[in-house]
Amino acid sequence: MARDIDIALLGATGFVGRLVAEHLVQAAPDGVVVGLAGRSRERLEQVRSGLGARAADWPLLVADSGGAATLRALADRSRVVVSTVGPYQRHGIPLVEACAAAGTDYADLTGEVLFVREAVDRFHDRARESGARVVVSCGFDSVPSDLGVHLLHRAAQAEGAGGLTDTTLWVREGRGGVSGGTVDSLRLQLERTREDPALRRVVGDPFALSGGHRGAPAQREHWRPFVEEGSGRWAVPFFMAPYNTRVVRRSDALLGGGYGARFRYRELVATGRGARGALRARTLVAAMGGLVGAMSVPGLRSLVDRALPSPGEGPNRERREAGSFRTETTTTTEDGSRYAATVAAQGDPGYAATSVMLGQSALVLLATRDEPGREGGVLTPAAALGDDLVQALRRQGFTLDVRRLDRSDGVSGAR
Repeated sequence: MARDIDIALLGATGFVGRLVAEHLVQAAPDGVVVGLAGRSRERLEQVRSGLGARAADWPLLVADSGGAATLRALADRSRVVVSTVGPYQRHGIPLVEACAAAGTDYADLTGEVLFVREAVDRFHDRARESGARVVVSCGFDSVPSDLGVHLLHRAAQAEGAGGLTDTTLWVREGRGGVSGGTVDSLRLQLERTREDPALRRVVGDPFALSGGHRGAPAQREHWRPFVEEGSGRWAVPFFMAPYNTRVVRRSDALLGGGYGARFRYRELVATGRGARGALRARTLVAAMGGLVGAMSVPGLRSLVDRALPSPGEGPNRERREAGSFRTETTTTTEDGSRYAATVAAQGDPGYAATSVMLGQSALVLLATRDEPGREGGVLTPAAALGDDLVQALRRQGFTLDVRRLDRSDGVSGAR
């Protein structure tokens, strides 16, 4: 079958799916054919009618994430398939299989170690053979993490500073709500690891997604407050560090250890110095532990479910636009040079900014589909899209920059 759809958006009737569709209406170049895909044609028609004249001719594609035949047909017709249908552990594997077989590029929003590990184990080689670029985690999980390290790597390369060594992402700002999809994915992962100790070991492996590549020993994930040596600041791990760090290590593995033989990576939230910083750190750790603990206890799970957003729910436009995020990733290279990369954007990170990151990832996949040297496989945003995605997000108003630090921690230049 001829590929008559440029980008197929599966999950277009969901909350985040609609936001991605709205972004593509604004950002897709003239002539790009976007197909809206989901289980209900009636609901797809409602979504399309709310997108305005530019989407009036977009095809509607009835497809079910659990229906192999409809997913194969979707992959066969499309150049790029985007999925917002999670949890991906439950719904995502059949679509990855269809895209890997058809040579169709793919992007999603997963933050699930077990899903990506299964996709790597089962379909990485098949996707390499067909040329399909299966790009996972194209939203707030894990584009800021992955592109921050990518920028550092590029800067060190350009200046001949050697490989990266200890590298830390600091979450400097994060204003926005918790995604119901993220909560549902966490809930499912807790259920599966509770039932199967082998899966617990996979989730706990810092190199779970690295395809057998193991670099320098990973920085310890301190799930208790600690004082960072040198700065004196109290710190705790970022909530999504157990996933994002594994994606970044997969990028390094896909480069054959290209970030450097001594590359190590972690993600932290600083809470300040002294007694006040210690109190904030302990409060954050207690809140994270309490949430995970409550979701693991059947009797408490219903209380958590009532307190947290459900999949498909999200904040209104005013709240989405009021959100923002900013991360700063610092590194020291093998020759002692120090760099910092900033990734930031206006808009709720889990909704507004994520919909732009996913939409732009799809557009970059489409624009680069026929370029020579683009290898297939189960890939990361940095490995598959790299500089092209950096430029695309900059055009959307995102901040992505890297600067060299002088010895007094000041900024000595910007790139």
